[in-house]
Amino acid sequence: MTKCVTATFLFAALLAWSCPSRCDAAEVVVVADSRLKPVAEIVAGLRKTLRASLKICSPDDARGALQRMVEKEDAKVVIALGREALSEALRLPPAIPVIYDMVVIPPTTSRPNTAGFYMATPAREYVDLVNTHLQFIRKIAVVGSREQLNILAADTAPQTVSYNVRNAFELVSTLRQIETANAILLLPDASLLTAAAMEQAYLLSFRRGIPLLGISEHQVREGALLALVVDAAQVGRQIGEYAARAIKGGNIGQPYPAPPRRFDLYVNTETARKMGIRLPEELLRVAKRTYP
Repeated sequence: MTKCVTATFLFAALLAWSCPSRCDAAEVVVVADSRLKPVAEIVAGLRKTLRASLKICSPDDARGALQRMVEKEDAKVVIALGREALSEALRLPPAIPVIYDMVVIPPTTSRPNTAGFYMATPAREYVDLVNTHLQFIRKIAVVGSREQLNILAADTAPQTVSYNVRNAFELVSTLRQIETANAILLLPDASLLTAAAMEQAYLLSFRRGIPLLGISEHQVREGALLALVVDAAQVGRQIGEYAARAIKGGNIGQPYPAPPRRFDLYVNTETARKMGIRLPEELLRVAKRTYP
């Protein structure tokens, strides 16, 4: 009897050594460039709402190998952060839930079992902010590509007027023609908001006394009056909520891409002073940071 028990124990130990425990497997595979600050913030938020094991791999490592990676881990969900990561994740079999973020314009996809968020602030958030704190801004000129306008500024009339531009040259040309708006909101597009275009935008803003509503803390430092910036950690919590449901229930359907829920406010008080804009104390209190 003792020999039998000993043999059984040795066989079990050998099996465990040769076949690593599935306790080390990941329920969720995250495809993202972990060197990016927003990725680190999203993952931090993700861990606060998702009690599941994670494996983070770079888009380079996932290229052409993501399905094998998912099968090896026996993962229940894939989270894709960024356009390159998403492109790879959309090739997975529909049985694998995919949740994505860190894209400004959500992709058009017929893939089922896919949910996503876009990493941009809708114009509605700016409208609500100025209605509450800056009532002198009665009309906002929103400038961006047709895709961006359709997604980020489709429901803000009559307080906004939209300007569709296709390149940085058209953006600057359009800014020169805006006269009736009390503020200008530039939608996020790296191909439009080049360094040269932004230099002209700040110059025109100050010359004409029309404040820019920026999309980043950097733009506020450079001269935009204010910016509402996506709270990446909160985005991670949103993704975690979806992932938790996917782990429990499998298919997550194909809901329309959702905007973030929370934003950080940055304000440039020097820009306000130069433009003769009085900033309410309540607005300054809710700002995450003020410049200069």
